[in-house]
Amino acid sequence: MKPVPWNLLPETAAVGESGALSIGGCDVLEVAAEYGTPVFIYDEEHLRNRCREAVALFGRHATYATKAFLCKAMAKLAHEEGMSLDVATGGELHIALEAGVPAADLVFHGNNKSVEELRFALRAGVGRFVVDSFDEIDRLEQLVPSTAEAPAALLRVTPGVEAHTHEFIATGQDDSKFGFTVSSGLAAKAVERAISSNAINLVGIHAHIGSQVFRVESFAQSLAVLGEFAEPLGLPELVVGGGLGVPYVDGEEAPTISQWGRILKERAAEAGITATLGIEPGRSIAAGAAITAYTVGTIKRLDGIRNYVAVDGGMSDNPRPVLYGSGYETMLPRSPKAQREMQARIVGKHCESGDILVRDAQIPADTVVGDILATPVTGAYGHSMGSNYNKVLRPPVVFCANGDARQVVRRERLDDLLITDLG
Repeated sequence: MKPVPWNLLPETAAVGESGALSIGGCDVLEVAAEYGTPVFIYDEEHLRNRCREAVALFGRHATYATKAFLCKAMAKLAHEEGMSLDVATGGELHIALEAGVPAADLVFHGNNKSVEELRFALRAGVGRFVVDSFDEIDRLEQLVPSTAEAPAALLRVTPGVEAHTHEFIATGQDDSKFGFTVSSGLAAKAVERAISSNAINLVGIHAHIGSQVFRVESFAQSLAVLGEFAEPLGLPELVVGGGLGVPYVDGEEAPTISQWGRILKERAAEAGITATLGIEPGRSIAAGAAITAYTVGTIKRLDGIRNYVAVDGGMSDNPRPVLYGSGYETMLPRSPKAQREMQARIVGKHCESGDILVRDAQIPADTVVGDILATPVTGAYGHSMGSNYNKVLRPPVVFCANGDARQVVRRERLDDLLITDLG
């Protein structure tokens, strides 16, 4: 089978002088040797360029969805490039603030914000709340003094659009835990309640139809519903969320952020929407920027059945294949343009038969124990959804740029596993 499709690798990927893969001018094999494996290796220029694409069209109304990938370095980078950041928990809010992102540039999401989280966000001075339920309105009314300035907020509505994606990451249909449904009349009631509340300064409407969506038409359908619902309200902001898909395997294609943004603006104009449009990309910023490098520990050749290649990570650093059946490509960074003639199942080290990273992988036939094996497009929902299953240590995160490899998240140590253990 042909080499790994080059378009799936980070933007600065190249074949270095040694013949091995380099990212951001850094030899991937050298990074793996210095920091160990598994390791998330990010192309910093790729991250910055994707942020700049979004900001060029939407300015500060381009908001990075931190759930895709968050650490202090990422929060700083996105904000430096002109993006606001959305956070969905007190933990994400804490990291963004610790990174130095002004609270005014944060948008607080979540379908079940606790009283403690709301109090934290109010004290910090978060710039926008995305209100998701009548219970949340009740809580804000309990927490915001009548003499205080009401926080700016958007109401999250479900437009009744079925995004063509996995059911676990579809959020725009009427049957959803998120937001106020337009078709049932709940969204209209929520607007009335918010406008009459002294605890909310309603500035806009928010919707998000799902994640890993390739069909731009799904976003257009959402805009048509939102335009009909929101435009008569005369609110200044309309946020259409994120969810733009990215290619993970050979043959998949997706619009760029620029293409997506221009189409959104065109469709908004066609729908008569005059509010300022906002977007919340996450996956399309971070996913393609990284690879995960592993070390091959075991190769089992079961004649007439299958080849198993086990690596030193697995579902603890990338749960997406287990959760969604997500596909990935594989490669050997020592020979990035090699033919991949060997069929294998790439598995992890966890005590689960379902611990599968790549179900039907193609790898070079000369793959041996000790090789560094990489999976591209792991910059989103790997680090952020990682776990300590089997008490495996979470991998480090390394940013590469201009020949410099900078560790921004260290590998966990055994003692870290005991931080919260009271014995």
